[in-house]
Amino acid sequence: MSFTPPAVVSRRQVVGAGTFAVFGSALPVASSHAQDRYARFRGQTVAFCIPDHPHYDVMQKLLPQFTADTGIKVELARENILRMKHVQLAEMAKPQSSFDLVTYIVTWKGEYVKKNLIAPLEPFFKDARLADPDYAMGDLVPRYVQNIGLVGGPKGYLPGPGARLYGLPFGAETSVLAYRRDVFEKHGFVAPRTYTELARLLQPLREKTGMAALTSRAQAGHNCVHAWLLHLNALGGRVFDDRWMPRFHQAPGVQALELLKQIADTGPKGMAQFTYNDMLASFLQGESAMYLDSTAVFGAVRSSPLSKVEGKVSYVLHPRGSHYASQSGGLGLAIPRTAAHGEAAFLLMQWLTAKAQDKALARMGNAPGRVSTLTDTALVRQFPEFITLREQLRYADLDWRPIIPEWDEINTGPLGAAVHQGLTGVKPPAKALGDIVHRVNDIMAAAGYR
Repeated sequence: MSFTPPAVVSRRQVVGAGTFAVFGSALPVASSHAQDRYARFRGQTVAFCIPDHPHYDVMQKLLPQFTADTGIKVELARENILRMKHVQLAEMAKPQSSFDLVTYIVTWKGEYVKKNLIAPLEPFFKDARLADPDYAMGDLVPRYVQNIGLVGGPKGYLPGPGARLYGLPFGAETSVLAYRRDVFEKHGFVAPRTYTELARLLQPLREKTGMAALTSRAQAGHNCVHAWLLHLNALGGRVFDDRWMPRFHQAPGVQALELLKQIADTGPKGMAQFTYNDMLASFLQGESAMYLDSTAVFGAVRSSPLSKVEGKVSYVLHPRGSHYASQSGGLGLAIPRTAAHGEAAFLLMQWLTAKAQDKALARMGNAPGRVSTLTDTALVRQFPEFITLREQLRYADLDWRPIIPEWDEINTGPLGAAVHQGLTGVKPPAKALGDIVHRVNDIMAAAGYR
């Protein structure tokens, strides 16, 4: 059966006690069948590795209800997202991992499977003692499942022959443009719909408003590459061609990096060191007039303690370059092969991503992971940005970055250094990208792509 559906280790905390009053009405009442499913796991504790991330901050509010429904406790190990992979690699390589469930960034999926660290989900879903017959796999946003969960298909990471399901999206995202509606109206600006309009808007927006024009990730490594990729794909570029030869140094790649330098030059102070949280904070605190990145911004604008912009923000599609394109990425859940409580971990994974919990999370500000949530009339009325999100998902590009096991080395290594050199002006963009072609070719040759 294959699925082709539409600083030091952080403190640990056991979540199990308490009640869930505010959103309890949104959650299902456990059926006798569900009670039977959970009976043999009562008293077990699932050790769950999670990132320091807004989606998971909200998720924690649901866990007392999970324990009340199932009798299964949850122990959280919270990690800085940039350290999380190193901690997980060390734990999952042990004969018995201390983690039963892990959160991973989509770019790690191929490496985790290649190293035989995570279990395919097919056997769990085929086990009638574990699988919820009302789960509705096809209701999960198809592009999220395909991008985050599948490994082994075309190119090793796309849906198609050979693809198997290793994870479920939880904290998945695409990209969207958010802008300060009040500022734009005051100064007579119009939200950019194309990359030409975006590039032309940056300097006038900075000069007339005194604000940074567009906030962006830009720290060397993964962060600046992510920002560059957002523009590369819309401008018609790719990292590799179909024979795994570098294309990133060609005209669209240079154009994307030139634009990123322009964004940095008109952006917030210190942007060259910005992580995602830094760039988001700049927008939430009213320092930047635009934001172009993850749809995690939806909930942050409404509920983050940093937000000073609630009621002042509007959203439009990621601008069109040579075509419409937006990122497809974010976070997923996987079960280590050496987990001590893998079946209980599957029950938690299944519960968290089920329809009722997806709607409960959406009510609390998280971006939806299910089609039924995105099209729920009451939720769309409450969160009109879901209309933009539904449209944006049509253009989410499953191949906007190569999710091969070697990508993290390229992304955090030579490409992460070159993009940062280009956006900071250390090297001209064309030279910065051209200088690393040989190094990337060496990595690909060593991995057997040549």
